[in-house]
Amino acid sequence: MSSPPPPPPPPSKPKRRRLLSLPAVYPCEDIAPAPLLASLLSLAADVASRRAADVDAFPVLRCGVRKAVRLAGILLAFLEEVQDAAAAAAALPSSAVLGLTELHVAMQKLRFLLADCARRGARLWVLVNAGMVASELRLVLGSVAAAMDALPRSVAEASVEAGELARVVSEQAWRAAVRPDCADERAARSVRSILDQFKDGVAPDADDVRRVLRRVRVGSWSDCSEEIAFLESEICARLDAGDENSNDVLVMNSLMAFLVYCRVVLFDHIDASKSQPAAAAAPAPARCPEWIRPEALQCPITLDLMTDPVTVSTGQTYDRASITRWMKAGCRTCPVTGERLSTADLVPNTVLRGIIERMLLINGVTLPEPSAGGGGGHRHGAVANTAVPFGPAAAGAARLAVAHIVAQLSRGSTEDRRKATSEARKLSKHSVFYRACLVDANAVPWLLCLLSSTDAAVQDNAVASLLNLSKHPAGRTAIVEVGGVGLVVDVINVGAKAEAQHNAAAVLFYLSSNSPDSAEEIGRIPEAIPTLVQLIRDGAYRGRKNAMVSLYGLLQSAANHGRAIAAGAVSALAALLLSADRDDLAGDSVALLARIAEQPSGAAAVLSQPGLVARLAEALAASSASSSRSARDHSVSLLASLCQHGGAKVVAVLGRMPGLMASLYSLVADGGSPQTSKKARALLNEIHRHYEVAPPPPASSASSDAGGDRVVRVL
Repeated sequence: MSSPPPPPPPPSKPKRRRLLSLPAVYPCEDIAPAPLLASLLSLAADVASRRAADVDAFPVLRCGVRKAVRLAGILLAFLEEVQDAAAAAAALPSSAVLGLTELHVAMQKLRFLLADCARRGARLWVLVNAGMVASELRLVLGSVAAAMDALPRSVAEASVEAGELARVVSEQAWRAAVRPDCADERAARSVRSILDQFKDGVAPDADDVRRVLRRVRVGSWSDCSEEIAFLESEICARLDAGDENSNDVLVMNSLMAFLVYCRVVLFDHIDASKSQPAAAAAPAPARCPEWIRPEALQCPITLDLMTDPVTVSTGQTYDRASITRWMKAGCRTCPVTGERLSTADLVPNTVLRGIIERMLLINGVTLPEPSAGGGGGHRHGAVANTAVPFGPAAAGAARLAVAHIVAQLSRGSTEDRRKATSEARKLSKHSVFYRACLVDANAVPWLLCLLSSTDAAVQDNAVASLLNLSKHPAGRTAIVEVGGVGLVVDVINVGAKAEAQHNAAAVLFYLSSNSPDSAEEIGRIPEAIPTLVQLIRDGAYRGRKNAMVSLYGLLQSAANHGRAIAAGAVSALAALLLSADRDDLAGDSVALLARIAEQPSGAAAVLSQPGLVARLAEALAASSASSSRSARDHSVSLLASLCQHGGAKVVAVLGRMPGLMASLYSLVADGGSPQTSKKARALLNEIHRHYEVAPPPPASSASSDAGGDRVVRVL
C-alpha cells in the first residue's frame, strides 16, 4: 500500500509590501461592469484627493506627482460622467470590463506609488531612487492611457463631457514627461558625494548636508530617527528574503549611517516627535489607554515592552524572543501559571501588538516587523551581531559620528552630555560594530566619569551604554583596565534611578564572565558582593534578577564563596526562596545556593537556615512536575552537596522527607538530563546506604510502582 500523502504545508503569513513594489490585484474575471466602475471611482477619488497636498507631503518628484494627481482628478470626473450616463441607460456594456479592469490595476499602482513618495521615513531612500520612481510613474501613466484607449466607444463617449474628458486623460497620460526634478538630481549627487567623503574618513561640509536634509524635509532629530527606523526595517525585509548580497542593502546601510551622523552631529537636542500636530488636543504621548493596565504591555519574562507579542497554549502572552529562549532552555511550562504547555505553537497577538504600535507611533517610534515563524528576525542576527559594517561609507560615517559623541562626552555642557550619552546608548545597543567603534574611540573612560554625574539622565544613559559595551570583549577589558568596577558598584548603591542600579548590576555579570580571575578581582572590591546581596534582599524584580545573575558569575571564583557567605547571601537567598511568588526567582535562588554549597562552608551556611532543606525538597518535587530542566539540575546538585559536606545527619533528614524519594526515583527513571539522573542516583545510594537498603535497580528497570514500594520501606 502506498503511504498517505503528506499534509499540506501551513499557509504562509502575508509579507509586508516592500517600498516601491506595486502588487496590484486584478479584479475577478466574472465581475460585472457596475461594481467594477464603483470600485474604480473610489480608487480615483482617493488618488485625486491628494491634489491639496503641499510640498512637505511630497518632497521628492514634486512635478511628476502633481501631474499624476491632476490626471487622477480628470479621470475621476470622466468616471462620474460615465456613471451618470450608465444610470440613465440602465447598464454598462460587458465589453467595458477589459478597459475598466486595466484602469483599476493602473490606479492601484498609482496609489501605491504616491503613498511611497509621501511616506514619512522613506524620503531619503526615495530621493536616491528618484530616477527609478520617475520611471515607474511613467509606466503607470502609460498604462492609464492604454486602458483609456481600450474602452469601447460607447463608454468613452457616453456623453459630450465624457468624450472630452476621455481625450484629455488619454492625451495627458501619453504626453506626461515624468523625470526627477533638477533639485532632486542635485540633492542625490550631493548624497553620493557625501558618501564618498565618508569612505575617505572626511567629515562633509555641514551646509551641504543640511541642503540635502532640507530637500527631503528632514529637519529634526526625530525626523532622522524616523528615516533610520524605516531603512533598518527595509534592510531586515531584504535579509529575510535572502537578498543580503544585493546592492540595495549596501546602499541602505550607507544611508542609515549617513542619517546617524546627521542625527548625532547636526541636531543639538532630542526633540519630541512631529507625527502629531502640535495644536491637536491629543492625550499625553505614550499614555496607556485607560482600559488596559500598563504592565499588560510588558513581557512577564523580561518586563520589557513587547515588540512581537505571542500567545501560548495557556492563554498567556509573552514577547516572542523571550518565550522562544525559555522553550529552547528545555522549559515546557508557562512561566506565569506554571501549567504544562500542551503545544509549542506561538500565536501572534495582533490586538495587543496594535495597541502597542499605536502608543509608540504617537511618540514617533516604529515597531519592527514581527518575525515569521518565530525565528526572531534578522534584526538581532545579521544586523545587530555583525562586527563589520556593510560598506566603507557606513564605516566612515559611523566612526565620525562616534568621534563627535566622545568629544561631547569629554568637554560638552550638561545638555550636550545628556544627548551624547543618549546617542552612545542607542548606538551601542544597535550593533557590535558600533560597540567596537565606541571602545576604539576611548568612550569608556568618559562614560565611567559620568557615572558620578548629578544629572540623573546622564548617569542613566552612561550606565546603559556601559552595559552594552560590556557585552563586547574589548569593552569589558577597557572597563577593568581603567579601574571602573568600583564606580559601577557605587551606582548600584546610590544610583539616581532604579533602572541605573539594575543596569549597573548587570554590568558586573558581563565583567565577571571574562574568566575566574576577573571574577576574583571584582570580588576583592569590598563593596561589590555586599552591594549585590543587598539588592537581592531589597531590590525590585529586575534588580534582583540582575544581582543574582551577577553574583552567580562572581561565584565561579572559589575565593568569592566566603565573601558571599560573609555578606549574608545565604540568608538573603533563603528568604527569597521561602517567600518568592515567582518561580524564576525561586529557581535562581536554588542555582545560587547550589553554587555556594559546593564549598563546605557554604553547605554549612545553607544547613543553618531553618526550614530551608525542607523547602528545597519541595522545590525538587515541584520542578520535577513542571519538567524545568535547569530547576531539576540545581535542586539535585544542591541536595547532593549538602549530603557530601553535611554527613550522615543530613542524609538521615533527607531520607525522612515525604515525597523526596519518589521525586529522586522519577529523576533516575526519566529525568531527561544524564547529569541530573546521575546525581539523583548518587543521592539515592547515599540515603539507601544510610538506611541499609539495597541500592535502586538500573534506570531502565526503575518504575514508579517499585519506587513507591521502596519509599514505604525506607520511611
